Amino acid sequence: MTFSLLFEILEYQQARFPQKVSAAGWRNGQWHTLTTTELLAERDQISAGLLHTGLHPGDRVGILAHCGSPEWLIADAAMMQVGIIPVPIHATARPDEMAHIAQDAELKACFVSNASMLQKLLDSGTQLKRIFSFEPRSDNPDVVSWNALACDPDEHLAGKIKYYREGIQEDQLATLLYTSGTTGMPKGVMLTHKNIVSNVKSVLAIVPLGPESLAVSFLPMSHILERMVCFTYQAAGTAIWFADSVERLPRILQEVRPHFISAVPRVLERMYERLLEERNRGGKLKKKILDWAIALGERFPYSGGQAMPLDYRLKRWLADVLVFRQWRKRMGGRIRNIVVGAAALQPRLGRLFSAARIDVREGYGLTETSPVIAFNRFEPGGVHFGTVGIPAPGVEVRISTETDEEGNGEVEVRGPNVTQGYLNLPEESAERFTPDGWFKTGDLGRFEYKRFLRITGRKSEVFKTTTGKFVAPAFVEQQLVRSPFISQAMAIGLNRPYVAALIVPDFQQLEYWCQQNKVHWTAPQYMILNPKVQKLFRQELDQLNETRLGPVEKVREFQLLHEPWTPENGLLTPTLKLRREVILKAFAAEVEKLFA
Repeated sequence: MTFSLLFEILEYQQARFPQKVSAAGWRNGQWHTLTTTELLAERDQISAGLLHTGLHPGDRVGILAHCGSPEWLIADAAMMQVGIIPVPIHATARPDEMAHIAQDAELKACFVSNASMLQKLLDSGTQLKRIFSFEPRSDNPDVVSWNALACDPDEHLAGKIKYYREGIQEDQLATLLYTSGTTGMPKGVMLTHKNIVSNVKSVLAIVPLGPESLAVSFLPMSHILERMVCFTYQAAGTAIWFADSVERLPRILQEVRPHFISAVPRVLERMYERLLEERNRGGKLKKKILDWAIALGERFPYSGGQAMPLDYRLKRWLADVLVFRQWRKRMGGRIRNIVVGAAALQPRLGRLFSAARIDVREGYGLTETSPVIAFNRFEPGGVHFGTVGIPAPGVEVRISTETDEEGNGEVEVRGPNVTQGYLNLPEESAERFTPDGWFKTGDLGRFEYKRFLRITGRKSEVFKTTTGKFVAPAFVEQQLVRSPFISQAMAIGLNRPYVAALIVPDFQQLEYWCQQNKVHWTAPQYMILNPKVQKLFRQELDQLNETRLGPVEKVREFQLLHEPWTPENGLLTPTLKLRREVILKAFAAEVEKLFA
């Protein structure tokens, strides 16, 4: 048996490796697990309930959830098998964005995960006749609870489900996903069953997953990355344990003891910071050992075809005994593989985790490409830290003919994973394709080591200084966050004489530095004004300017900021990209001082 439609993946799991725990969710202080058989039964019950409420094939229904869950999986499959189009909405979306999605997609109904998400939906002013909840019961008479929606399909409803299933084709629209644009309102990306299934099968071929594996899922399912990853888990027979929040992740990792997770770079940075917290609490000997092990890990040489030298192998074994083994235990003790996407990973962290026997592999993709375009592999010779890897099986990648002096050009993609376009935007959809049918990603990059793709910036973000030179800000920012003292950065220089940067320090690292250098620590808003702290960041920038940045990219001036940029405060998109225009507006006075 194989699968060509997304809702068939559960049947595929049932036929090949039925699981006693196919999915698990945290509710009311305990884990609730479902077998593959139970997932299939609930899927059909929810399909019957949706049809019973008067929904029809082609209708579009939102999903607004604070986290992933078995209910998310069930609702998704239940809708798709009767031709209803799921429309996930980011939990961090603004009220005006939610209202736009509801109107643009013509939502007929919406699932919410809890009372908080219900209130967000209501606050957006969206008027919907049907609201369904993932919660078993509801006190709100206008909301249909999960248990009330689910119903055993009678002969009539079972016949309807069967009829609608058999009429669905792989080139049919499966889902609408609204991209979190850095400017303007989100656009609805149309993805077919074939788009996403092709990507699932590509990833299955290159990721070490199987029915004996456990995975913890904690990224938002409204992102195509985690949604596709969960389809892949199901196809591999891998049990999925859903975290109810990122804040509880350390505890959940120890409870579940997974073998595999997908993450964004910030999660790895936080795991690294916890290692530093332990270091800072230790005595002099422990600090020296940890410093040595971390420095050794950040020099991890196993990249591409490069063999591991014998002396490094011995030192790594010692570091494992003294440091890395305990670090892994705090992540559950069994984790072996981490897939990273959504933003650029600092190469030193990829090396450090891999030295600690947790293979970290960075990939690259877009919502429009379902999402994976390229990926570093787990097999020998398949990884180069600092690149986003090799094109995925079945996906073709090329660099446009218009390139700069370093060979960077727009990354273009062709394959069965590429979207048909944007909902209600035919002209913009057509503009994203070349005359010969390749999708223009808008990202700049080049191939290195023959087949490894490096992303160097965003075409629309490239700016020209008054010297007439072009600068890719994303590349500059990637170099700046290599500093352990810099958490976030944004390069500025459009129509300016030089490049400057807004910088959010890593205050945990900064506080430890202050302790070591006898600098009195106070609140972050005061520390960024401290002359010794200013001098530290000037030294960091001078070093990065000298070793990492070209003449036109060097950062001449900088401004430290005391508050992190997050989706909640509107300075990042839900996929953690900088909202550059919003940041520039929010810190207009600080920017002007940089060029005064």
